[in-house]
Amino acid sequence: MDHSPSIITQVTRDEEENATGPLTGKGANEVSPSKKPRSRGLLHSLFCCLCHKESEPPAVKNNAPLLVEENGTLSKVPARPLLPRIKSNDAEKICVVIDLDETLVHSSFKVYVLKRPHVDEFLKRMGELFECVLFTASLSKYADPVSDLLDKWGAFRSRLFRESCVFHKGNYVKDLSRLGRDLNKVIIIDNSPASYIFHPDNAVPVASWFDDMSDTELLDLIPFFERLSKVDDIYDFLQQQRTSS
Repeated sequence: MDHSPSIITQVTRDEEENATGPLTGKGANEVSPSKKPRSRGLLHSLFCCLCHKESEPPAVKNNAPLLVEENGTLSKVPARPLLPRIKSNDAEKICVVIDLDETLVHSSFKVYVLKRPHVDEFLKRMGELFECVLFTASLSKYADPVSDLLDKWGAFRSRLFRESCVFHKGNYVKDLSRLGRDLNKVIIIDNSPASYIFHPDNAVPVASWFDDMSDTELLDLIPFFERLSKVDDIYDFLQQQRTSS
């Protein structure tokens, strides 16, 4: 298999500057590309991030879709669900929220967007097994056209962008309780722990990716998600994985 860098789009400098810095759009969540993460084993990569305490999130009950305001307080009025009513062919499936930058692709100051190795196999299989949702802290003007080129199989049933995030203590947080799905059937795949600080028990962390074309993390995750797709409650499954690792 050819693992040479795969450039899926090229944008202008104006578009780059309007999409917050080096196109990644992560804002305060972004990891500097000058410091590459050390390689990690699969199970370590999945769950080691959950062992470190982040700043205390607001007290959000798992099934109460309350809106977290920018100052960190909870709104008394439940927010409107971010996702539309689930389609009948996805009704029994787990909802998997997938990050974009440094998880599936990497964008740089050279204004190229590189695909992570094995992203095609990963998205194709995930779209078969789950209700997949793209959720990125990037602006839609950048992330939407990138997703058009990236998602050849229509794996993403919905796409959520920065305006759907909650700005909490300097980070764009993806509040899973606002999706309109039962949280015991929601998973988030993201390289930034700050993105899922409200729901760390629902997270499958991945290592940040920049340009290592020998990376196999997405490929290695496929068997894990094939097993997870068959469970009724993601919390029991993930807890077992953390205990065994």
